[in-house]
Amino acid sequence: MTGPFPALLTRADNELSRLEAAAATIAANLVDLDDNRARKDLDRGPLTGRTATQWQDATAALTQLWDGYGMLTALITEARTTRAQRRFGDAERSVYVDQVLGRSITLSTTTVPLARRGLLGAGQVSTTCSPAELLSAMEAAFRTAVSVATWAGERWSKLLPETADLTARLTHLRTLTSSATLDEADTRLGDFTATLATDPIGCDDNILDRVRALLDRADAERTSAGELRETLTQRLADAHGLATRLAAAAHTAAAAEDAVTGRFADGDIARVGGPDLRPDLAAVDALAAAGHWALISPRLAAWTRQARERLAALSEATTRNSAMLSGRNELRGRFDAYRAKAGSRGLAEHGTLVPLAERARSALTEAPVNLDSARAAVAAYQDAVAALTREVPR
Repeated sequence: MTGPFPALLTRADNELSRLEAAAATIAANLVDLDDNRARKDLDRGPLTGRTATQWQDATAALTQLWDGYGMLTALITEARTTRAQRRFGDAERSVYVDQVLGRSITLSTTTVPLARRGLLGAGQVSTTCSPAELLSAMEAAFRTAVSVATWAGERWSKLLPETADLTARLTHLRTLTSSATLDEADTRLGDFTATLATDPIGCDDNILDRVRALLDRADAERTSAGELRETLTQRLADAHGLATRLAAAAHTAAAAEDAVTGRFADGDIARVGGPDLRPDLAAVDALAAAGHWALISPRLAAWTRQARERLAALSEATTRNSAMLSGRNELRGRFDAYRAKAGSRGLAEHGTLVPLAERARSALTEAPVNLDSARAAVAAYQDAVAALTREVPR
């Protein structure tokens, strides 16, 4: 290493701080990846085709990530111990700088067979890297693992509902008629479903379009124009009923969101986005008015699926936001009750309780409210009041 020693020491200190911050971020990201639903599904297997190949690479990348994280945290601990020594002379400085900036991490050690060694050759060869190089390698491994998990998860999230819709439609048609067209649709859909379960990345989703076309043809073969009109008229009426429920749910969700906005952190507030579904339903109404019944069924099915998903999301958001407000109000009530208890015992201004009360009050009234922090602050005040009232008789 070259350069003035003080400059190297400063560089090492800065790099160690960067490594510590990076290690904390890596730990959080690894935990999130470990908890990812798609990753768990891929681990359970079995997998085939492109998904099996890519997940094998991703699994190797995950192993590299965890091994690298272990080596990085061990290096940080050793370097921090070296830096904190009372005696920190030139020798210690040199060791510290080499730990942080040098090729101080041993990735692997390989034994060289005796037949391949020269007289002066080493018995073992080690592969080393610097902490910065290790971080770069871990970043590449993380990208590999995340890309496979997220892509497989997105494919499952998109294709499983479509497959379920087609299966339900096929089952319904089976109760009404039997035909070679339905048999072909059944075979294609069964094969696709089996492939999707084990190879979401490699399956051909164009097969669903072919199945959909077969079901449309089978439905058209079975249904007369009058029957089709009657069925779709009822489905359209049901869709309008769903639209009414959706509007009411959106109003309720907006009110629940308004109630917590400004009081809690934006990241804690559940919000539901997405395009306005009313124009699509109006387009289906226009097709019905024009008598284009054959075009309505797939569009109405897609709209109904989207509307039901939106309705579920709005309900979940309302519940979550309302629960935050209820939780805060419950904590406020508990805090007020214990303050009253302390006051009744003449302990309201007790030196132990005053700062705890102020901390709880701030946690409950100053935005944004963090329920975990507020809950801990109220619990601390509650425990202190309970302890003091045991000491002070009525």
